[in-house]
Amino acid sequence: MQQLATPRALAPPSAARDKAPTNAENAMNGASFDIAIVGGGPVGLTMAVALGRSMKGLRIALIDRRPFSVPRDQRASAIAAGVRRIFVELGVWTGMAIGAEPVRQMKITDSGTGDISRPLFLRFDGDVAPGEPFAHLVPNQLVAETLLGALGPDVEIIAPAEITGFTAGPASARLDLADGRTILAPLVIAADGANSALRRMADIEVIAHDYQQSGLVTTIMHELDHEGTAYEHFRPAGPFASLPLPGRRSSLVWTEGRARAEELKALPLEAVAEEIEAVMGSTLGKVTLEEGLQSFPLRLQVAKSFTAPRLALIGDAAHVIHPVAGQGLNLGLKDVAALAEVAVDAFRLGLDPGAADALERYQHWRRFDTALMSMVTDGMVRLFSNDVAPVRALRDLGMGVVDRLPPIKDFLIRRAAGLDSRGPKLLRGLPI
Repeated sequence: MQQLATPRALAPPSAARDKAPTNAENAMNGASFDIAIVGGGPVGLTMAVALGRSMKGLRIALIDRRPFSVPRDQRASAIAAGVRRIFVELGVWTGMAIGAEPVRQMKITDSGTGDISRPLFLRFDGDVAPGEPFAHLVPNQLVAETLLGALGPDVEIIAPAEITGFTAGPASARLDLADGRTILAPLVIAADGANSALRRMADIEVIAHDYQQSGLVTTIMHELDHEGTAYEHFRPAGPFASLPLPGRRSSLVWTEGRARAEELKALPLEAVAEEIEAVMGSTLGKVTLEEGLQSFPLRLQVAKSFTAPRLALIGDAAHVIHPVAGQGLNLGLKDVAALAEVAVDAFRLGLDPGAADALERYQHWRRFDTALMSMVTDGMVRLFSNDVAPVRALRDLGMGVVDRLPPIKDFLIRRAAGLDSRGPKLLRGLPI
């Protein structure tokens, strides 16, 4: 990777505003910002909101290859209790809460090919704190709409814009855009997804495993109340989860082999509903689909480094995990909490937010949690996506033991809820 030829002294945001470049300087040297965020999904948007609301006056560039708009996305995300505290502290939870459904309990079953009954092996219920459920289901469209509306005046949206080059220098990084513009910032944040162009430009390799599975998603209506219950049915083809939404509605995340997933997508909606009822039994009664199935490939992918000179990876750019535990977006938002705190601390002290020591602090904060969740979800997929009788017997025995040990269940729930007394301030509901 090339180095910038002319280093630029880094100043705190207030000093940088006093010495804002002229239009002529911008034309020669590029538009200067305190931080540039690439990627306008929920993680990138939350990062922009977190930085803007935690430190007034930061000049933030938010760049995406597509125009900014609310996406058409049938999926809903399980927002863990700790992550919800991020949204509460940033003042955006009220907008999301209107369409959110608390998850009051989770029931887990295990079944083999041709099984008629699906015995309950594990149940999690209760709040992580008085009146605080361990998760809420929020439609992805509502998350995006709320975050877009929360962007402050210090965020400059640059879209649609394609990035063709990334160069890190001693004092700043440069982003080259396809239309000839350049963006300068001491820290660039890559929130540009699993196929991150910035990660590739920075020569960061990934550890990857293709599950040869597809995740099917849709929203269903059902005749029985879900009572705030999330169901996870482990099947040989993969997990099948129904997650409660407001009313008699649930969001489905359904794992199948890729060929079978394409077959299901081609079926009439009535036939798909029958397939769903066959999996769920009498859990929610008769089912109808609000829309057809969407699908996405499932894989495990973790970047070998979450940082490079003047660059930090967050969200799917840093890690992609199986949706078996519903932790994908939560992991990305934990990245936001950690990196926002590191960057704001640096700016307040007049230090360089893109310096190696600041980036290492971020990576150290997030590496272990990501590795642990990656191993847990990968292990769950390998353990449960099979129909070998002895393996099934052992895993069902293990779930039964856990179900009878409240301290272990409480520990697992608090871990899944993202509660960590030593974690970033936003995750603890505290301002940065």
